[in-house]
Order: sequence, then C-alpha cells, then structure tokens
Amino acid sequence: MTDTMPAAAMTASHALVDPASLPTGMVTFLFTDVEGSTKMLQAHPDAYRIAVRRHHDLLTEAVTANGGAVFETVGDAVYAAFPRPTDAVRAALDGQLALQSEAWGETGRVRVRMGVHLGEAELQFTGQGAHYFGAPLYRCARIMTTAHGGQVVLSEVAAAAVRDGLPVEVTLRDLGEHRLKDWARSEHIYQAVHPRLPEDFPPLRTPDALPNNLPPQMTSFIGREQDIAEVKRWTGAEGRRMVTLMGTGGTGKTRLALEVASSLLDRYREGAWLIELASLSDPAVVPQAVAAVMGVRQEPGVPLTHTLAEVVRGKRMLLILDNCEHLIDATASLSQALLRASDGLHILATSREALGVAGESTWHVPSLALPDRDAPPPPGELLRYEAIRLFVERAQAALPDFSLSAASTGVVCEICHRLDGIPLAIELAAARVRLLTPEQLLTRLEDAFRILTGGSRTVLARQRTLQALIDWSYDLLSAPEQQLFNRLSIFAGGFTLEAAEALGAGDGIEEFEVLDLLALLVDKSLVIPDAIGPSHDGGPSASRRYHLLETLRQYGRQRLGAEHEATMRARHSAHFASLAREGESKLRTWEETQHVRAARDEQAATATGNTTVGPHRERLDQLEAEYENLRSALHWSMEQGEAAQSAALAGALWLALEHRLSLTG
Repeated sequence: MTDTMPAAAMTASHALVDPASLPTGMVTFLFTDVEGSTKMLQAHPDAYRIAVRRHHDLLTEAVTANGGAVFETVGDAVYAAFPRPTDAVRAALDGQLALQSEAWGETGRVRVRMGVHLGEAELQFTGQGAHYFGAPLYRCARIMTTAHGGQVVLSEVAAAAVRDGLPVEVTLRDLGEHRLKDWARSEHIYQAVHPRLPEDFPPLRTPDALPNNLPPQMTSFIGREQDIAEVKRWTGAEGRRMVTLMGTGGTGKTRLALEVASSLLDRYREGAWLIELASLSDPAVVPQAVAAVMGVRQEPGVPLTHTLAEVVRGKRMLLILDNCEHLIDATASLSQALLRASDGLHILATSREALGVAGESTWHVPSLALPDRDAPPPPGELLRYEAIRLFVERAQAALPDFSLSAASTGVVCEICHRLDGIPLAIELAAARVRLLTPEQLLTRLEDAFRILTGGSRTVLARQRTLQALIDWSYDLLSAPEQQLFNRLSIFAGGFTLEAAEALGAGDGIEEFEVLDLLALLVDKSLVIPDAIGPSHDGGPSASRRYHLLETLRQYGRQRLGAEHEATMRARHSAHFASLAREGESKLRTWEETQHVRAARDEQAATATGNTTVGPHRERLDQLEAEYENLRSALHWSMEQGEAAQSAALAGALWLALEHRLSLTG
C-alpha cells in the first residue's frame, strides 16, 4: 500500500500522455493504489514487479477505453483524469473487473483501491511536462485512501454528478459522513456497487474508524513525500523500534509525525496515541501524561511505569511522543521500559536531540525545498518547490486573490530563502500579505523577529512568533552552550572548527571545550554540519564546515548584544586577516618553487583540464569558501580604520572572487 500524492504535492513526476489531450477546468480524477503492496514486494520481489506492470496495463486500458488519460504513475499508484464523471466511474469498475479476472500467479490477487472526485484543477506546463495543481487532487487522494482493495469510493459531489448516468446494474451505496486526514471539512462517501464485484468491505479506513486520538489537521500538508515514505518505512522496521524526528524549531517535526502516524493507523490494532509533552515542566509527570491519554489508572503501591508496561504488553500500538527535548531523561527512561514490555509497541518521537534509547533511529527533518536563489525558475515551475508552495497556499488563505506573478517571483523566492525554508516562519510571513505586498514584507525581514508574529491563538504560545519559537530552544541550553551559540552568530557563510575555536574560546570557555560544545549544538539541531568537500591533490579531505540558519544567526546576534558583538567582530576580523596573510604567504612560496615542477604541473594541467592544481588550488578553494567571512571582516576593519588588516583582507577577497569567477566560467 502506498500513500503517495499527485503532482500538486510532488517535486518529481512525469506525464504519460500528450499534455494537449488532458482535460481542463472541471476535471474528474480517478486515483488508485495497490493494497498490501509492501508485503507482496517483500515476499515475491520479482513476481510483484511483473504484476505491477500488468496492473498498470489493465488500468490504462480501462481508462483509455472510457475517454480518460493516465497522467501520472507513482510506484503502484495510478492517477487518471476524465472530462466526464460517469466515464471515470465506468473506468474504475472496468478496471476492477479486469483485475479480478486476471490470473496473478505467485503474488496472489492484486487488490486495488480506487477513489473518484471532481473539481476545478489547474493544468500547468513545465519543462518536465504538464501537471495538475489544486485542492481536488489532494481530496481525491484522501478519499481513495479510505477504501479497501477491490473497492471503488466516490465523493459526494462525484456521486451527485453520476447518479443518473450510470448503467442500470450499477448502484451507489451510502457509506455516510467521514473525517478525512488533513481536512477540516468531512466528506460524505459513497461506494460504487457492481453485481460482478465484491460489495461487502470492512469500515472505511478513516481516522474515526481506528482507535486513535490524532487531531484533525486544519490546513493541507505540503510536500515531504520522501520524508514521509522513509519514516514510514523505518517505523516498525526490524531493529527500528523507535524513530525520533529531529530538527530546528519550526521545521514541522510534529506535523510530519502526525502525517506518518495517520498513514500507519491500519498497522496498529490497538491504535496510535499522541502524547503532547510541550506543556509539561516536571519530568516526574511524563508517565502520568501517557497514562491519561491511554486511560490507565495508577494502582496503589505500584509504580505507574510498571502499570503502563503491563498495559502495552502483547499489544500492537504506536505512541507519538511530541516535543521531548526538555524532558529527555524522563522520556527516554519511560520509552525504554515500554519498548522492553512489548514487541508490538513502536514509538515515534519529536525532539531537538536524540533520546539515546536502545533501538532508536533518528531522522533529521530538513527545511522545505527551495529553488535556486540566483536564478529562480519561471512562475509556472515555482510550485514544484515545497517552500514556495507553502507560502502561496498560506498567502491565499489570508488573501484569496493572491497569486504569483512575474514581478513577485524573485521576491517570494528571496523571502523563503531568508526564512531558511522553515515552515513555521514561512506561514507567519505569508499571513502578512493581508497588510503588506511581498516587496514590503521582504524589506522588513531584516528584523524578522518583529514582523513574524501573529500565529494562531489555538497553538502553543511558543509557536505564535518566531522569537518565542527560538526562545524555547535557546532556554534549554546550558550557559556555555548559549555563549558559544551567540559567538558563532558572528560568522557569515559558515565556519570551520578552527574558526569556531578562535572565536569561541575565552571568557569562561577553554579552547579544548569548543569541540564538545559545538557537538552539543549540532546534536540539538542549532548548528548544521555541511558536507566535507574532496581534496584536489589526492590527500586528506578538506575540513568540515558548519553553519547557522539565517534566522538563528539573527537571533544569536540579538542575544550577543552590542558590546559583546563589537568584541567578537574584532576577533572575527583578526582571525580572517591572519588567515588571509597565511594564504598569501603560502601562495607566494608555491609560486617561487613552481618553476622546479613546471613540466610536471603542465602535464597534470593538460591531463585534468585544470590549471590550478595541488596546494595552489587548495588554498584558493579555502579563500573562496570564506568569501562571505572575508567580506564581513573587511567591512568591519575599514570601519575601524585598520589599514594593514584591511589590505590583507582585500587581497584575499580579490583572490577568492577571481577564483569564484574562474569556477563559474
């Protein structure tokens, strides 16, 4: 079984037909996927791949024969569009009959669930083909996921449209009103009944039909298809009893956990249960919070943790422990006890840092995908990027006639980049379009903590403003961690461990302590380690670099204060001036000895197509990597009248710029 979304929520997909043949305006969608596909794939990998291809062929034939077009396939999911709703239902039933008649062999019968819905959808053309966008696609996908293999279900609007146009042997069965995952508005669902197809199925797979306390989501979930798929695969997999979603505040860890839990409900016969820990301050009440959700009473003289362990023993259940970072020890202790009590219990946690529980796997939740900052794509392709799509949808919720234009494309891209693709920050910014144009909003992001306020009154106080969100993480740090975090905010464009030691040591922090403190900040998702770049001479790789998200960097500068900022700016400039002088000296030494190896290097340059090899290239790469730091240091040195320091920095900056231009052609 898959839980994929159509092109409206995908970053990579492909159209299967001529885009000109796809219907536009009011479109009827038929979405399908295979029930139990993961088990079949694991049990019969080769046979299942053959079966899926045959299943695709049968459904494509049914769709085409009834005037529709398959516009996308994702794994075992098939998405088709029709100009008329009756044709979509006929295609679904014809497809089910064909699947039922097929001899499937080793895999056994391939059971497919199908959903039909109609609505206005926009067809946009990109460099990768044509894609539908709009809420009807999301709703159709959710309606389809309520069904069982072999079942065809329709939305109320689709049922009303086809009721008088179906063959006489086909009827519609009223399945009642149901809540859909991620939708505030429930849906009246109907089943298409055909005399040659099964008609009795278990209750629909809706949040209300399975034991759980997962809250309905009032806004659509944007993107993260790969994250959802991987976390689902990890949750409950062999050796992965507990999965902890980690990331910077506001990246959407809780929302991702709820999305995953909702899609896994049918795996847990005793349910999925959300335990919200953010409002707790006393570690001792963590077991009580779990017991309250599960309806467990404490027995006199028996530790509550022991009672909970007995309750979960032998049960198949999913616990979602949300916001564990301020109660790490207590949450870890309880999780360990419960996991030992039941092999069928799985835990999905959200935290700024890992809990350190045996069997725990960690998944870092990244910021949303962003387009190229310097060369944004045209407006028609921007919605492929999660951050842009989130901004536009939330902006339209605040101002219904908001839309991207050629003039605002670059501005919206820059807003999302300034906010590091952090979902909460983007949502807070998008809400401001009621009062500000995108251009006005961008100019005010220099003080993001003042402009990004006014979140929903129903959420936790720390989620209503960007300032409060980061305060939550910052206040959980020790004093030395706070001190180093503040000092690291001076860097522009990232830094190395050596640079962190140069700026971070002093005033209560020893140089040897910086490494451990930096590791703690990385563990708590406040500092991001970058990939290590390869060397150019076959030697050891270059040093690992680190960076702070821009919103965190602004926050750290605020916390640093004007007096300490001046001290750290001076230390920063002195460090990079020293680096510049060292780089210039090594480059000069290299050039003086170059004539001895001229023939060899000429041969190497010819072979590699690169005229700067060995230590010369390494030194230029180092200066280029520090371009933003060199520029910031030069600006400060010039303001302070440091002539010698400014000269050294200007020379290094020129070499870095020249090297950058040579690399970009």
